[in-house]
Amino acid sequence: MAAERLKDLSQPIDVPLLDATVAAFYGTGSKEEKELTGYDLNSRATADQILRYLQNNPDMWLQVVHILQQTKSLNTKFFALQVLEGVIKYRWNALPVEQRDGMKNYISEVIVQLSSNEASFRAERLYVNKLNIILVQILKHDWPARWQSFIPDLVAAAKTSETICENCMAILKLLSEEVFDFSRGEMTQQKIKELKQSLNSEFQLIHELCLYVLSASQRIELIRATLSTLHAFLSWIPLGYIFESTLVSNSGFSNDLAVSMSRLETLLKFFPVPSSRNLTLQCLTEVASLNFGDYYNVQYVKMYNIFMVQLQTILPPTTNIPEAYAHGSSEEQAFIQNLALFFTSFYKFHIRVLESSQENISALLMGLEYLINESYVDDTEVFKVCLDYWNSLILELFDSHHNMDNPAVTANMMGLQVPLLPGIVDGLCAQLLQRRRLYAGTMSKLRMLMICRMAKPEEVLIVEDENGNIVRETMKDNDVLVQYKIMRETLIYLSHLDHEDTEKQMLKKLSKQLSGEDWTWNNLNTLCWAIGSISGSMMEEQENRFLVMVIRDLLNLCEITKGKDNKAVIASNIMYVVGQYPRFLRAHWKFLKTVVNKLFEFMHETHPGVQDMACDTFLKIVQKCKRKFVIVQVGENEPFVSELLSALATTVADLEPHQIHSFYESVGHMIQAESDPHKRDEYLQRLMALPNQKWGEIIGQARQSVDFLKDQDVIRTVLNILQTNTSVASSLGTYFLSQISLIFLDMLNVYRMYSELISSSIAEGVPFASKTSYVKLLRSVKRETLKLIETFLDKAEDQPQIGKQFVPPMMDPVLGDYARNLPDARESEVLSLFATIINKYKAAMIDDVPRIFEAVFQCTLENECCNAACMTLSKLKVPQKSSDYPEHRLKFFSLLRAIATHCFPALIQLTSQQLKLVMDSIIWAFRHTERNIAETGLNLLLEMLRNFQASEFCNQFYRTYFLTIEQEIFAVLTDTFHKPGFKLHVLILQQLFCLVENGLLTEPLWDAATVPFQYPNNEMFVREYTIKLLTTSFPNMTAAEVTQLVNGLFESRNDLPTFKNHIRDFLVQSKEFSAQDNKDLYAEEAAVQREKERQRMLSIPGLIAPNEIQDEMLDS
Repeated sequence: MAAERLKDLSQPIDVPLLDATVAAFYGTGSKEEKELTGYDLNSRATADQILRYLQNNPDMWLQVVHILQQTKSLNTKFFALQVLEGVIKYRWNALPVEQRDGMKNYISEVIVQLSSNEASFRAERLYVNKLNIILVQILKHDWPARWQSFIPDLVAAAKTSETICENCMAILKLLSEEVFDFSRGEMTQQKIKELKQSLNSEFQLIHELCLYVLSASQRIELIRATLSTLHAFLSWIPLGYIFESTLVSNSGFSNDLAVSMSRLETLLKFFPVPSSRNLTLQCLTEVASLNFGDYYNVQYVKMYNIFMVQLQTILPPTTNIPEAYAHGSSEEQAFIQNLALFFTSFYKFHIRVLESSQENISALLMGLEYLINESYVDDTEVFKVCLDYWNSLILELFDSHHNMDNPAVTANMMGLQVPLLPGIVDGLCAQLLQRRRLYAGTMSKLRMLMICRMAKPEEVLIVEDENGNIVRETMKDNDVLVQYKIMRETLIYLSHLDHEDTEKQMLKKLSKQLSGEDWTWNNLNTLCWAIGSISGSMMEEQENRFLVMVIRDLLNLCEITKGKDNKAVIASNIMYVVGQYPRFLRAHWKFLKTVVNKLFEFMHETHPGVQDMACDTFLKIVQKCKRKFVIVQVGENEPFVSELLSALATTVADLEPHQIHSFYESVGHMIQAESDPHKRDEYLQRLMALPNQKWGEIIGQARQSVDFLKDQDVIRTVLNILQTNTSVASSLGTYFLSQISLIFLDMLNVYRMYSELISSSIAEGVPFASKTSYVKLLRSVKRETLKLIETFLDKAEDQPQIGKQFVPPMMDPVLGDYARNLPDARESEVLSLFATIINKYKAAMIDDVPRIFEAVFQCTLENECCNAACMTLSKLKVPQKSSDYPEHRLKFFSLLRAIATHCFPALIQLTSQQLKLVMDSIIWAFRHTERNIAETGLNLLLEMLRNFQASEFCNQFYRTYFLTIEQEIFAVLTDTFHKPGFKLHVLILQQLFCLVENGLLTEPLWDAATVPFQYPNNEMFVREYTIKLLTTSFPNMTAAEVTQLVNGLFESRNDLPTFKNHIRDFLVQSKEFSAQDNKDLYAEEAAVQREKERQRMLSIPGLIAPNEIQDEMLDS
């Protein structure tokens, strides 16, 4: 009964009852409130259901004023304002003028009423803040066009009381943030431009108000609110307001003053005051980050010098900043962080002004000294701020040094527009050298900072846990990896600028490790990570000399240091360093052999992580130096690979199976480098002797009794043998042919037998049969068999005879088995295997596609993994991800994409029912909420559209599917779960709109039987259809807005950037995407920027580590 009373909105809502319902939702309801409701409000779900109903009722907002006037509950007020906020966001422009004005005036009056009195303003602060937000939401619609007097009205209200003035500052701050900080993805580009222009044109009034408050008020809360508002404004106001004196008069406050003072001078006045210091510093940081040419350079220098004088009083230069931070209050810690932000912002934009005169240089160097000291603070955020600036400064110095031979580039970097005559070029070079000398001391200290604080690289697997124990790392820390990348880059630039100083500091710190003077795990770790990080940055001769000393000292340190944990740390660092310098190892065989033998020693060390890292480092070294292991070196009797194979059993004796697989992969790389086919086959035979011997024994026993293969230990052995083969196949490629030919047919027989065992176990109907350890083990063998075949075919060079040799025998044991099996027994790897085969052999597989299609398509779609593909697709709603077979999804669509790309003629031969099944499954894929499935579906659809457009079935295909595809793409485009697919959504829509314009479709897309009149062409029909579709789907958009959007899309269909911007604006107007992270809408532009950055890094020695460069390094 109570619920019905609340839901009846034809009369004023029962506010006490609503209070009780809201209280029940938040679990705060009193006994009296529960009795009042008459239903069980102990159930939060009941209250939630009622509140959701009210919130979704389009008439509920008409009750908001009544609720706010009657209720005393803050939660109820917030609920009412939430309802109102939804109306303002989505329906405001559709409301009658009198309703809009009434609500606007009411909200304004309540705000003034509550903020005019100190007591009510403090007591109702949360409520007032929410009302402020509502007011700003209204402003985004009505200002300036329908509320031109807003800024004058606000300033006039601020003059009546200091508490009202404080709240006016909060409203102005919110408005500035909405327009300048959070507008992207929230408003159309035209609306953003309009609001920015309005704020700029009316800023004089705001400026006068702020400056008067800061000059005349003694009230701390008001000063802090004004500084906070000022901070929001400073990023966009004209610089003249900051630096130039402005007369503030007739401000209307109780003590009428005339103050001639620039905003900057006013700010600096507040810096020494503890209560406003941090806010002032944030404002000064905002000023420091502005840059509009040289016009205000004098004022910036003056600001910096006054600031430095004040700072020395607040924080003397002799202060141990890391220690002060560690023991400081939260305010003091915030000050140190804000100080780092100020220095880095100022130097990024104005450091050259300080360099230009001798009297400013000492203040500059003192500021840099402060920043270096702050860089040692044990706080990630503070260090990130400092590191970001050091990286940009050193990059700038390096670029100038790097481009000395190109004066035009150098002049451009320095902002000079001058003719490059010989005398000017000499002057530029002299300036650059002078600048390097100026920062020489700072750069030397920075090198030590980078060495002392170097972050852990990804390759290092051995870490110190919170208890001080050395353990194997279990999870990668992405933040640390990003930090390492930036530090590594910075240290490489520093190394290029002065190799000698870099080498000297590293060797000096290493000698202190040897002497024990500076020995700690952390000190050795950061030093070795720093040494490894500069690989490739030195000239080869210098690098060789440096590495000889480093590796010698590290090996000595390993010998003289006692303790298992200590040795594990040193071993980890030796392995990391040597793994980073393949060029050095290739040039020094004895060192290479010593290092590899040391790695073999570490493979017997059972300390957590050491064996894994030894195997990883061995693989990395072999990949870059493999040729060295297959030739007879000076002083040797045989190639190292032969020596290794002779002692293979001993070397791998203490390794775990996964480590043995890595070792075998490494040796496979060595064998692959052997150019003599006979020797290569001999080495492969010796490498595989142990697994082949065991395989032969198992197959021999199986021939006598097939039950032998059912033993779990035997199954594990078979699995291990297959995994070893896969590892070698991945590194040997085509040259693995002799080995796989040896075991291939027996392997298929084992596959077939294990498949039958799995099916019979599941068919017996035992609950969860497919989840038992025995069935899981059998399936692991099947999957590894498929993985081995896929790896070999993928890595083998494009030789048709290999495909002819291996694909036909697999058709029944693999494809036939997949079709015959129960759904629970089907391996998704079959799908990826045949996708690989089609991608590899392309059109040669066209004749086999019908059989592949018949075997896997229908039965895969019968699996629940794809059952949603067959649903009706008329609704603009995306399916939820419910599936029993998630591993089949992506692999199935990858196979379908391979067929569409390389064997499209086979798809044309499908019946209309089969093609509909294909299209339904594609639509299901791109509607999926898992990103990789959706992306595969979109790519597949785009290829299908292009292929059908170029085929003779163009009219038939598009007549059937054009409208469905357009509707479905708009559905996912406007669904926030599918934001990452934005780029492909745009390309598909562009493809469709271009198609109807270019005349390729000669038949009408509309159904003459259902359309009352004939359209002149398909373009007119699609325009009208699209307008109707969007108008129906988004009733909050007017017909004029939708028509303008659709016309814009058609007009810009051949201009992708403009087409994309129209769609971005549509997503904002439709309110489908609002105040969320919209970076996915701009992902394509970001990808282009990343590629440019990679090309830049490739041009600088060492920036991309030798191990990361894809081109194989010559090691002949």
